[in-house]
Amino acid sequence: MAEPEFTIVEANTPERTRAAAMLVASLLRELAPDPAASENCDMDQKIERVATTLLNGQHNVWALLAETGSGEPVGVLTLNQCAAIYAGGPFGEISELYVAPEYRSARLGEKLIEAARDFGQNRQWTRLEVGAPEMPAWARTLGFYRARGFREVGPRLKCEL
Repeated sequence: MAEPEFTIVEANTPERTRAAAMLVASLLRELAPDPAASENCDMDQKIERVATTLLNGQHNVWALLAETGSGEPVGVLTLNQCAAIYAGGPFGEISELYVAPEYRSARLGEKLIEAARDFGQNRQWTRLEVGAPEMPAWARTLGFYRARGFREVGPRLKCEL
């Protein structure tokens, strides 16, 4: 049986932006399942509005989609451009990475990371950074990034505004 074919494309159309938003919504549900299913529709709409705003080409935010040969979106990686003196200038940050569970053995996460590397190199970024979920529950996720050349540089903290 032949291995399925996938392509990585930029989410630069309304349909692909919506697809990216719905995949990010799936990621959020997986990271923090919400038993209040009635709120999921509101969450989906909010995420779609935010994606439409951020992916319009004016915010240095991009989404890359993994699509099956028939065009079905099954994975997403979002990137934003940051800049820091320590990084030597502009660099990319992976904000979200999600592959539908039934496609996780197809190396789509790896393909999305490689596409992000190419994307960043084309923009002369000095590096890619990513925040990984908390340990030990997400040890497999951390291992995935380490196996693709990422190294730990310390925890990331946040302060809600």
